[in-house]
Amino acid sequence: MTKASICTIGDEILIGQIVDTNSSAISRALEAVGVRVERMLSIGDNHDEIVSNLDKELNNSEIVICTGGLGPTRDDITKQALADLSGSRKFVENLEQARIVKDILTSRGLEVLESNRNQAMVPDTCEVIPNRNGTAPFMVFRFSPNRFGHPAVLYSLPGVPHEALSAIPLIINDIKEHFTLTDIYHRNLMVYGYAESALAKKIEAWEDSLPEDMHLAYLPNTLTGVKLRLSIYGGDRKEEEERIEEKFAQLHGILGDAIYSDAEDDLQHALKKLLAGTGKTVSAAESCTGGEISHLITSVPGSSEYYLGSVTSYAIAVKESVLGVPEETIEKFGVVSSEVAASMAEGVRRLTGSTYSVSTTGLAGPGGDGVLPEGTVWIGVSGPHGTVTQMRNYHNDRLRNIQRFAASALDMLRRYIIEDKNSIIC
Repeated sequence: MTKASICTIGDEILIGQIVDTNSSAISRALEAVGVRVERMLSIGDNHDEIVSNLDKELNNSEIVICTGGLGPTRDDITKQALADLSGSRKFVENLEQARIVKDILTSRGLEVLESNRNQAMVPDTCEVIPNRNGTAPFMVFRFSPNRFGHPAVLYSLPGVPHEALSAIPLIINDIKEHFTLTDIYHRNLMVYGYAESALAKKIEAWEDSLPEDMHLAYLPNTLTGVKLRLSIYGGDRKEEEERIEEKFAQLHGILGDAIYSDAEDDLQHALKKLLAGTGKTVSAAESCTGGEISHLITSVPGSSEYYLGSVTSYAIAVKESVLGVPEETIEKFGVVSSEVAASMAEGVRRLTGSTYSVSTTGLAGPGGDGVLPEGTVWIGVSGPHGTVTQMRNYHNDRLRNIQRFAASALDMLRRYIIEDKNSIIC
């Protein structure tokens, strides 16, 4: 398995002045062709740190890709560090990059300064891939096995995102020419309704049974639950697919409806798969989620086929006058209660004529109501087979509580629809 490291160079990344988006794009491209990214590293604008860290990465990986530090100003010292790392004795002009530099600057009505011309000067130890979108070339340094114990190559790219991204296909083609690559196969399952720790305990025996070449990752997210990613590095792709399918079939038996997708989906897309083409519809009555459920549902193209609308009944008066929640229900049980959630769901279903409806009433925080703590939500779902409610409690800030409330509501609605379908089939 060919291994790679990705390095960013520049103080601006270390101090949080800019966000590194290059590394994730490069990593995805490498994984797609069977190169395993083992490390990502950020290095400041310090000559010795650049040299020592890149030397270390080349010892560990066959491929190192670094971005940044190749501008025309004095603080851009990467090129000199790469020259010293590679044993360069002089800089030479790359004529094609020099022509590109001139064309870019003159087309913008800018003077070609000495600092600009210097960008076409490169260490004599590198190969150049011309950068047609900027003034700094893409440099390739190849090292013999005698240096690091294995063949190694270092690619140096500008840090400007559109320039770095334009280099990726060229770098990938070069990697394919110089390395023998094997497959990396990933499959995902999306799970909702388990905390990461509880999920790990639930599937502990299954995880312990995985072969050594299968790697499981837990990737939690507020809105989508936990993504389980199973990976095999190397081997025959068809065989890898069959082996992972077998393991995931076992997992379906353990987790059941908690698994809502075997792709990188979210709950609102899972809802579309259940409803599209069925003629059945949904509506929402939201209080504490303030329209978040509606926003998630309508973020999916084609949701107008099955989504009728919602009532954001934030005020008690709107719950009573629009949704028809009885005043005495609120007085007796409180606005954050099973009874109110049920009445809200039934009210919006009656109002819109939808097949199914979902409701939320809760305390997003900060602060509770003197009875229930912040982070408490009652969710109601109504449909042809009656109305069900469920209380959930989360311990996050206001925004994350709202997101969790909405995601939990979508999941509860999803499970209700599945049960309804199964009862019809039976």
